[in-house]
Amino acid sequence: MEIHMGRVARGRFVSARIVVWLTIGVALLSIATGLVSTGLSGTGGNGGLFGGIIPDVVRTTTAYTSTIVGFLLLVAALGLRRGFRAAWYASTILVLIAAIHGILQSTPYSLLLVAGSLVTLPMLIRTRHRFEHPIEPTTTQIAAASAVVGAQLYGTIGAYTLRQYFDGIDGSNALFEAFYFTVVTASTVGYGDIQPTAPFAQAFGMTVIILGTGSFAAALGVLFVPMVENSFASALGRTTDTNIELMENHLLVLGYGHLLTEWIVDELANGTEYALVIDDEALVNELRSKNRTVIHGDPTDEELLERVGIERAQAVLVATDDDADDALTVLTARQLNPDVRIVAGATDHDNVKKFRRAGADIVVSPAFVGRMLVKAALGGEHVEELADQLAGDPLNQTLDDF
Repeated sequence: MEIHMGRVARGRFVSARIVVWLTIGVALLSIATGLVSTGLSGTGGNGGLFGGIIPDVVRTTTAYTSTIVGFLLLVAALGLRRGFRAAWYASTILVLIAAIHGILQSTPYSLLLVAGSLVTLPMLIRTRHRFEHPIEPTTTQIAAASAVVGAQLYGTIGAYTLRQYFDGIDGSNALFEAFYFTVVTASTVGYGDIQPTAPFAQAFGMTVIILGTGSFAAALGVLFVPMVENSFASALGRTTDTNIELMENHLLVLGYGHLLTEWIVDELANGTEYALVIDDEALVNELRSKNRTVIHGDPTDEELLERVGIERAQAVLVATDDDADDALTVLTARQLNPDVRIVAGATDHDNVKKFRRAGADIVVSPAFVGRMLVKAALGGEHVEELADQLAGDPLNQTLDDF
């Protein structure tokens, strides 16, 4: 009964993948409604849905900022896919802001944005426990981000200090115009509306180009290339952290034994969502080349098992050639998730009771096959039906009917 109730409880929570896609949908709606509202504001409008209660200046402003919120929400959604807590906070705030933008835009097109935001917000709140990973940037990533910020500060402060030698940086907006000059120069856009008027100002502009483009290039390579690589890996069916951290109701296969696990993985490749944890790097690479979902690590590592979602798994399957290692794996899995179904294979029939004491719900050993063969030869009851079931769809019988 406890195992059954644990499975029911897991089935009730909202899928993290659904929440991520809803967040992306709100982001796209925010961008689209912002663009549409901007176009409507350009034609004069008619006071909006609320008959002029919301001032035109507010409606026009939110039309522009809604697009910015949408792009920021897309970035936050990428963080959600990695399970980052900071991304959850950002997404929750931005979805709420998107809903407010939809109301303030006061157009028929923004009602869908409001509805989508109001649907997504409670789901984000309900699944907050799924997004608990801290952002831990590497030293290289911190250096790349610092280089971008430093280059922008250098260009902004320098241009502001030399503003008398620039045509276009003056007045009360001089600091913002200096920052604008730095961004368009470092990004190589170069609109030409701000021009240096002295040789040393031109020399300063060249340093901004070199430092700015260099820092942007480094940041793109360090911060965004891994995201692109993960996207390509997902499209090719390769394993990524994102694939694993969003898994739910999946099957965990802990360890690898050439006697049984190879057949198990081949069966799972037919459509069952699974993750295979192996502590053999060469074997991991070999299986990944076959588009298997494989994680390199110790199957008894508690931190690793939590990362592959043992608390959300439908079942755990342990069937290597080493009963001692398997018993420890079963014990660790049971401690981390008391409700999960654990199926183990014992190479030695004398270890069946040990596996059960460790926490396995079902233990299968070669002796089982031997007994079935003997009973079949002697005309035992129901043996033929059991053999037909096992031959027809063994894993589905194991997971659904035991």
